[in-house]
Amino acid sequence: MTIEQPVADTVIKHDLSILPNLSVITTQGEVNLATLVGQPLILYFYPKDATPGCTTQARDFRDLMPEFAALGVRIIGVSRDSLKAHEKFTANECLPFPLISDSDETLCRYYDVIKEKNMYGKVVLGIQRSTFLYDKHGKLVESWRKVSPPGHAEMLLGQVKLLV
Repeated sequence: MTIEQPVADTVIKHDLSILPNLSVITTQGEVNLATLVGQPLILYFYPKDATPGCTTQARDFRDLMPEFAALGVRIIGVSRDSLKAHEKFTANECLPFPLISDSDETLCRYYDVIKEKNMYGKVVLGIQRSTFLYDKHGKLVESWRKVSPPGHAEMLLGQVKLLV
């Protein structure tokens, strides 16, 4: 992925109203996000594979996948984990949807989901759990930041049902 990188402490605001023309590596191969038109898309950002909240969120999407699929919805998860870590997480949790490896934080910074967090008294930069729902034309319908995993996938299913 190639986009202009911000200078330290500078946030470049990108137009998130349409899917970006960015090529990414997923557990199911390379894809350009701008080409994912034709069906609704849920793009969700999460901090780390195989952690309690992230596992809950992934399992909820997995368990509701038949209902999302019946509505023609694609789901793609994004974190900074390596492709190898994603492949292990996908296998362990039987995830039917791709995960994007954004180890260089290009997509995370594009979507402005890298935020300061307090981890055990130390301030670190990490992914703020966020979700973006795009319609079948690649237009942003709604976004959610500071997401709490329990019930989030079910809420999104309700939103998608209103969309289609």
